[in-house]
Amino acid sequence: MFRYDHRPRRSRMVSWSPLAAASAALLVAALSSGALAGDDRRSAHRWDNEWDDVFLHDWEQIGADTDGDNGDETPFSEAVVLAELNDTDGDLGFHASIDGDAWRLLEIEDPNGRVVLRIRGRSPLRLQGLTQLFFESAEPTFDELTPEEFFARFPEGDYEVSGISTDGRELESVAQFTHLLAAPADGVAVSGVPVDPDLVDCDEGPRPLVNEPVVIRWDPITESHPEIGRTGEPVEIAKYQLVVERLEPTLLIYSVDLPPTLTALELPTDFTALGEVFKLEILAREISGNQTAIETCFEIRNQAP
Repeated sequence: MFRYDHRPRRSRMVSWSPLAAASAALLVAALSSGALAGDDRRSAHRWDNEWDDVFLHDWEQIGADTDGDNGDETPFSEAVVLAELNDTDGDLGFHASIDGDAWRLLEIEDPNGRVVLRIRGRSPLRLQGLTQLFFESAEPTFDELTPEEFFARFPEGDYEVSGISTDGRELESVAQFTHLLAAPADGVAVSGVPVDPDLVDCDEGPRPLVNEPVVIRWDPITESHPEIGRTGEPVEIAKYQLVVERLEPTLLIYSVDLPPTLTALELPTDFTALGEVFKLEILAREISGNQTAIETCFEIRNQAP
């Protein structure tokens, strides 16, 4: 459940001219052959600038053919950008989910007008087109990238998602990005045994021992994170996601989406009978799409018949 907002904005997306496509192909060939190798930073910077020139040439070429911003852009069926916080590991990531008509060019621009992503299909993929796109950024820990640095890198506001369809139509939507994150799930208990992610070491143990049937509970989340992002604000939870994994001998996953009114679930005995040690993740999705996750674990007590 995402909040979706589409507003007409300027449109700079255009279709590829033969010259621009040829220039891009030459650049890719040069990179593959090592012609653009050398001093890493200078080469990467030069490649980035030349790639921008290819897109800019493309924008200018088609701008004259499409009469600029005529307000006829087709919205994507889904255009969402969000932040995901792993409160247990201490890291943040930038995610996006985009879907709609088949496209050959895609661009995401942040509220400051900076292009943060550009993708184009080539050769048969350009003709076939792309539709659904989901990506996750790297998620360095807070020792490497603090929450303040992350939010400075990805400011709040409207992110413009633009594209060109395979039949030459302009696609455009606006995705709202916020720094409002739900608080992590608290009051977690498994079969009545309190399970605090900050106190449980799932690698070294000991793990909380619980009896069957396995019932997982947590407190409803109504406030924003107390330390990260916009603090001290009410939040509206769109849904919870509960993920339970059996790690050994092979990975088995039980995953279920729950409405915001439900904060307890009994695991199927057919699943819990398949192992003893389980990893647990509770994820809270705020109405904007931002997600806050906690991770912990438990062990089912071996009960003699």
